[in-house]
Amino acid sequence: MSSARLPYLTAKLQGFGTTIFAEMSALAMATGSVNLGQGFPDTAGPREVLDAAIAAINEGVNQYPPGPGMAVLREAIAAHQQRFYGLQYDSDSEVFVTTGATEALAGSLMGLLDTGDEVVLFEPMYDSYQACIALAGAVAKPVTLRPPNYRFDPDELRAAITPKTKLLLINSPHNPTGHVLDTDELQLIADLALEHDLIVITDEVYEHLVFDDARHIPLATFPGMRDRTLVISSGGKTFNTTGWKIGWICGPPPLIAAARTAKQFLTYVSGAPFQPAIAVGLGLPDSFFTGFAADMQSKRDRLLPGLHAAGFTVYPTHGTYFVTVDIRPVQPDGDGMAFCRSLPGRCGVVAIPNEVFYANRHEGRHLVRFAFCKRPEVLDEAAERLAKLATG
Repeated sequence: MSSARLPYLTAKLQGFGTTIFAEMSALAMATGSVNLGQGFPDTAGPREVLDAAIAAINEGVNQYPPGPGMAVLREAIAAHQQRFYGLQYDSDSEVFVTTGATEALAGSLMGLLDTGDEVVLFEPMYDSYQACIALAGAVAKPVTLRPPNYRFDPDELRAAITPKTKLLLINSPHNPTGHVLDTDELQLIADLALEHDLIVITDEVYEHLVFDDARHIPLATFPGMRDRTLVISSGGKTFNTTGWKIGWICGPPPLIAAARTAKQFLTYVSGAPFQPAIAVGLGLPDSFFTGFAADMQSKRDRLLPGLHAAGFTVYPTHGTYFVTVDIRPVQPDGDGMAFCRSLPGRCGVVAIPNEVFYANRHEGRHLVRFAFCKRPEVLDEAAERLAKLATG
């Protein structure tokens, strides 16, 4: 994000200027580059889901939906949590529909945090986390995940928790690293939450995009965690409908009430015809979800050889849309921001410098993120273009 000072901007948001995604997407359009920057797919979602939205529009489902979300979607979300994870939520009091996961995060953080509260979270991190914490007047306390395996250091996590810590913000499968927290890591987080009586928010939007032998396990399934955890997800990533902005929160009524109170003054409601459509998606057979993950894994595996051939050090990714590389074998000064700004001109590909995902920007200065949620021919074209880096 831009760090230039903006004269009329609140001090809370100084440093949170135009996002790198806007800059890089504009650069991709201006140069005709293959855009492996922003994480959105370039294929349509499941036909059943699209047709359900069209039918809802044609049937007149185009006005304000109920504040908590349409009952058909809340019931589908509750059924999904039970079906995949054995988590039981009351669809009336413990499920809440939001304008995407980003609004769910904003409502939860602004509804739960007071000025001076501390939030412990992992970096690199989705870029809205720091901004929403700042809007709440709270303080982000990042714990750095480092390559190649991106596992957190237990001692660093323990040390980050102070008497001012109110909340843990956990993202798994993790954007941008693709790390999927395993049972041991999740148990340690649960133990610390219980020991320090902390609220937990889990961002699980990539829950169905897990590869290889990794398995997504919600933290809320661990003993003692359900009633102190807000679980956030959305339909955008799972059903290739990122523009619909249909997300949700599941959790105990007192935490839901705090998130709802803030969220209702953001967009209040949204996406009426898309809500029954996402409900259809959540009810699709297991074959859809396993096939979806397998297809994305095949796209990952299609791009990785091209990244290796370009000369990068490529780190493993076991989930999400993204793979991270170390650019220093290609650009010895390790300036990822300069590298990404020059890459379209050098070979016609756009990527994202990972430093924008860090509070401690030096930790990610030499790292760059590529998105592989694109059609095979697009990935092949990107790999062919990136090969120019290896040949000079």
